[in-house]
Amino acid sequence: MKLSTKGRYAVMAMVDLARHGAGHPVSLADIAERQEISLSYLEQLFAKLRKNGLVRSVRGPGGGYLLGRGVEEVKISDIILAVDEPIRATRCAAHSAIGCKTDRSRCLTHDLWEELGNQIHLFLRSVSLSDVVENKVVGSACVRREVPATAVAAE
Repeated sequence: MKLSTKGRYAVMAMVDLARHGAGHPVSLADIAERQEISLSYLEQLFAKLRKNGLVRSVRGPGGGYLLGRGVEEVKISDIILAVDEPIRATRCAAHSAIGCKTDRSRCLTHDLWEELGNQIHLFLRSVSLSDVVENKVVGSACVRREVPATAVAAE
């Protein structure tokens, strides 16, 4: 799975906005400085975020950006998809019968990678901006499972 800087930076900027906004507009220059992201790059990302209703702009002195929805309503997948970042782990087009091999067939592991992409999307859809701001993400995907004694003995 490849997630470009576009998706990562958009999430970083939205977390910064949620953390520092508190109902007041936050300037992109401030976000750019704190997150060490190019201001012009942020402007491009925020145009897409605004178009998708995730942020709204406030003009004039003291202007900047506010969240377009409640911090608990914004899912990380919403942010990534808003900046046109596909969440997938295959080289093939999603849900296509045409594969990525030169003969247009699907590779032997296609279903594995497609399901991995689906699981990543499900996870990102389950995490809200609030979860990230409140540091509630670490360990949320860990599920303790009992390892059968026979599996331990085989190792």
